[in-house]
Amino acid sequence: MIYATMFGSKKTNAPRPLNDTGRSLISETFSLEGTLRTSGAIDIAGLIKGPVYTNDLVIKETGSIVGPVETDKIEIYGHLEGKVVAKTIVIGNTAVVKGDILFSETLKTEEGADINGYIKKTESTSLEAAQDEFKLEEIEAKENKEKEKVAKKGRPKIVASNA
Repeated sequence: MIYATMFGSKKTNAPRPLNDTGRSLISETFSLEGTLRTSGAIDIAGLIKGPVYTNDLVIKETGSIVGPVETDKIEIYGHLEGKVVAKTIVIGNTAVVKGDILFSETLKTEEGADINGYIKKTESTSLEAAQDEFKLEEIEAKENKEKEKVAKKGRPKIVASNA
């Protein structure tokens, strides 16, 4: 009886509270296909295929995301292919971004960054609201393409003449 109380377990069944103060790391050897959602900070050195929702995100030089990103703060030094919506965005000199960028507070791009997409300051900080932000630009782009096609054709050829 003394043995049991002396070395007995004092475990409780209560769940341990979550700690959001640390940073999580997706390492270079890690690949995820699906939605990544976290309330904390995360560093991506591996590959994510799918939407990412977080408060603080850093895409390392070896990191890659293929999908939309919604976050408060993002630093991009690797590859991102998808729409980005954030309050604060930093695009490093090693970054490759292929997609539209919407920011509500600050945007910093370093010399050498490769960006292919629209950049727009906006009031919205969600992907749903961002979808509406770019509809006007898509319509204008289609109209411009149609005008270019007409301009390239030039004058029509004369097939028959009464003169």
